[in-house]
Amino acid sequence: MSNITDEDESVTGPIENAWDMKIPEFKPQDNPHGLLEESSFATLFPQYREQYLRQVWPLVKKTLGEYHIKAELDVVEGSMTVYTTRQTWDPYIIIKARDMIKLMSRSVPYEQAKRVLEDNVGCDIIKIGKLTRNKEKFVKRRQRLIGPNGCTLKSIEILTNCYVLVQGQTVSALGPYKGLQQVRKIVEDTMKNIHPIYNIKALMIKKELAKDPKLKNENWERFLPKFVNKNISKRKQPKKKKQKKAYTPFPPQQQESKIDKELASGEYFLNKEQKQVRKQKEKDEKHAEAAKQREEKRNKAFIPPDEPSTSKVKSSVVDKIDIASLKDKISKARKGSKIFNKKNN
Repeated sequence: MSNITDEDESVTGPIENAWDMKIPEFKPQDNPHGLLEESSFATLFPQYREQYLRQVWPLVKKTLGEYHIKAELDVVEGSMTVYTTRQTWDPYIIIKARDMIKLMSRSVPYEQAKRVLEDNVGCDIIKIGKLTRNKEKFVKRRQRLIGPNGCTLKSIEILTNCYVLVQGQTVSALGPYKGLQQVRKIVEDTMKNIHPIYNIKALMIKKELAKDPKLKNENWERFLPKFVNKNISKRKQPKKKKQKKAYTPFPPQQQESKIDKELASGEYFLNKEQKQVRKQKEKDEKHAEAAKQREEKRNKAFIPPDEPSTSKVKSSVVDKIDIASLKDKISKARKGSKIFNKKNN
C-alpha cells in the first residue's frame, strides 16, 4: 500500500471507496533476491476427489510453476502440499496457493480454483455444519440456500460476482472481497432461519441505488426491506383460557374398563379359539360390506339416466285436436271428390 504515490493517484483519480482502490501488481523486479525461508502448507482431501485430482494435477503443477511454487499430491495419505522455492519472488503467493488446494479439496473445479491466484480475487470457505444443531433443519436450510434447480444460488452469484459452491457442511465462495462479505452474510443468515430472498432483494436495491449519483452517498436504510421474525417463543405465547365447568360435588362417572366391556358383550367368557373365530367373522363382515359398496360404485356408471317420457306430450297434442270437426272435414272432402268425378265422366 505504501508503494502508491501521488502520480498513481493522479492517474487513477481520487479514491472515494476502499473497494474501488486498485492493488498495484507485484512483479519479479520488486523482489529480485527471492525468499530466504521455505514455507509450506498441506491440506487433506476426501477419497472421492482422488480420481479428479490425479487428472488435473499436471495442470495444477504447471499453473503454480509459473509463480515458482512446488506442488505435491500424496495419494496414500490423501493430502496436497505446496512449497515455496528460492526463485519465488512474491511472498504472498504461497497463501494464494494454499487457498487454491483448499478449494479443490472442497470440490471446486480447477478452472475456478486457479482464479484465486489473481490479486483482486479471494476465497472464503464457510463452515455451516455447526450453525444448526437439528439435522433435518440443517438439510432444509441448506436446500433453501440452493433453491429450486439452483436458481437462488445462481442469483447470489450474479449479484455478488462470486462463484459459490455448496458441498456437504461447507460453502465455498470465490470472487472479489466485497462479494465474499456479502456471500458470508447471506449464508449465515440463511442457516439462522432468515430466508435468502430478503438479502437478495437488499442487494438488488443497493445495486440500483449505486447507479443514482444523487443517492450514492446517502443512507439507504429506508429503501432496504426489514426482516421481522414472527416466531414467538413458547414462553411468551398467550395461554388458551379453558372455560371452567359448572361445579358439582359428585365425582365424574367411572369409565368402563376393557374387562367390563368384554363382560357386557359376553366376549370375556369365550376361549381363545372362539375369540379368534369371532374376530375373523367381524373382519369378513367388514370385507363383505366394503365389497358391496365397491360393487355399487362400479354399477353406478351402467345405470341409465332418467329421460323425459314422450307419451305425455303425444296425449296433450291429441287432446288439443277436435276429432268431430276433423271427421266432418274428411266426409265433405270425399263428397266433393265424388261430384267432381261424375261431372268429368
